[in-house]
Amino acid sequence: QVQLVESGGGLVQPGGSLRLSCAASGVFFSIAAMGWYRQAPGKERELVASISSGYRTNYADSVKGRFTISRDNAKKTVYLHTNNLKPEDTAVYYCNVYPSSRLYWGQGTQVTVSS
Repeated sequence: QVQLVESGGGLVQPGGSLRLSCAASGVFFSIAAMGWYRQAPGKERELVASISSGYRTNYADSVKGRFTISRDNAKKTVYLHTNNLKPEDTAVYYCNVYPSSRLYWGQGTQVTVSS
């Protein structure tokens, strides 16, 4: 059974930083491409960043230069380092395989950027 558990969200002021974590179990993590996604109120879920099994990364234009995705295969964990956060980054952040699978959505972690 595949389980993905996100953590690390919170309330942060504009310009602040957070590190989000996603712990995976029940999946061949080391060979899976992984992604971070987010869904803001009233909007569709969107891909924020992805990382391949070979550590190749891609980012949405809106977060390039501010967010960094990384992975630790030994810990079966994928991270999203967020810097210079903006109010428009407020959303629930999810991890999933990439491309996403409807079977693997977790509860997500809330990120709120507000002064």
